[in-house]
Amino acid sequence: MTEASGALPYFTADDVARLLPFDRAMAAVEQALVTDVNPEHDGPRLFSDFPGGEFLLMPAQGGRYSGLKALTVAPENPARGLEKIQGLYIVYSSDTAAPLAILEGASLTAIRTPAIALAAVRALARIAPAGAALPERPRILVFGAGVQASAHVRAAAVAFPGARFDVIGRRPERVTAMLDELARTAETSGTEFGASTGLHASTGLSTNTEIRDRTGDAAAAVPEADIILCTTSASSPLFDGALVADHAIVAANGTHGRDKRELDDALITRADLVVEGRASAQRENGNLATALSDADWSGSGAPANLQDLVAGRVTRTSGRPAVFTGVGMAWEDLVCAAAVLDAAATAGHRA
Repeated sequence: MTEASGALPYFTADDVARLLPFDRAMAAVEQALVTDVNPEHDGPRLFSDFPGGEFLLMPAQGGRYSGLKALTVAPENPARGLEKIQGLYIVYSSDTAAPLAILEGASLTAIRTPAIALAAVRALARIAPAGAALPERPRILVFGAGVQASAHVRAAAVAFPGARFDVIGRRPERVTAMLDELARTAETSGTEFGASTGLHASTGLSTNTEIRDRTGDAAAAVPEADIILCTTSASSPLFDGALVADHAIVAANGTHGRDKRELDDALITRADLVVEGRASAQRENGNLATALSDADWSGSGAPANLQDLVAGRVTRTSGRPAVFTGVGMAWEDLVCAAAVLDAAATAGHRA
């Protein structure tokens, strides 16, 4: 954290990562949903044009803190070696409305998104019907090879120690680069990924974690998976939903917008479904745009939301996979930013 005289404290990407490990982020999300967060009260995100992309503004209100995430989304940046999403998170006092701190925004997003997904997957695993419990070392299939894919692998390894991973991406070189990044420690330097490999704890993965590159092998990998994590910006389904095992849990939160999707209607219509928030899902979730009608979003038949799941108001059906799908919500960033400030205060920093 840096702080000039009279200036707001600024938490760098390294600060955010150090103060908000995945276990703390998941715990903060779960606690907030139990105590004071209702996803249905979250306001819509605001979009505005930006040269070559768009502004993305996400305000949120809370009892102690309120906040605003201001991001830019530049789709052409990855081809130029730059990050697609960049921005800041500003934390305010809910009492005085005074700004308290600024956090690097992309790193916050990179942590809160998998924290939400894995909190949901973990909760769905806890309520598995008889005969559908996950194995002690579940096989986790990850679609994607970018920042979010890497973060989801690390978060999943925290949530499910000893899990085995398969990775599928459109570009094999990006998959290789991601696996190299995950293995970039002195103990595992020079490791070649292909069949199965052990990674060390300093990468966020346990020593018996296996990772396999399954690029181009979705039809074979999907039926084998106990958990499927979708972390892409796809505009069409990544795999045939009929191939998903009946006991499996799928989390898809790589996209937002009704014109983008990672899951097909075949999976949505056969699965027990949980969304972040019903209003945000109806408004922005392309995974659900064609499978659910307007009538499906009203009354007792509407999908459960994340608060319902964490509060124990969701049951799973034998013979049906479970799906959690989200688009990212402002309350999630606020909860995680508050956890950063609280951790900093405990460590003796001022915010």
